[in-house]
Amino acid sequence: MTYTFRPRGVCSREMHIELEDGVIKSLEVIGGCSGNLQGISRLVEGMPAEEAIRRLKGIRCGFKDTSCPDQLSIALTEALKKA
Repeated sequence: MTYTFRPRGVCSREMHIELEDGVIKSLEVIGGCSGNLQGISRLVEGMPAEEAIRRLKGIRCGFKDTSCPDQLSIALTEALKKA
């Protein structure tokens, strides 16, 4: 299953997540801090979505109430509900 998510309150504009049996197969993030988001994408590939949610939820970026990793945790939560 491929899920598209539009983050709020961060620099990234769109996330494309491919899940298979609750495991993240791939993640592409459009916009945002390219190097950091490529790194996060590679780190979460092959990881169970629930584990990624646990690790990323609540991370903040500077003075913002959220971050791209936090938004990814929201996207994964929504994707799992639709799977």
